Amino acid sequence: MAETGYCVKCKSKKEMKDEQKVTMKNKRLAMKGKCSDCGTGMYKILGKK
Repeated sequence: MAETGYCVKCKSKKEMKDEQKVTMKNKRLAMKGKCSDCGTGMYKILGKK
């Protein structure tokens, strides 16, 4: 499952690699991974489900 997110270094939407679901302090779900091109850390906040 390749999740997409915004890379601030590339300044465009890219696919994440090594993504994993995490729960933030406020109990919201997020997807954490790395940019497939430059390797910069990416973070995408998911819905409340």
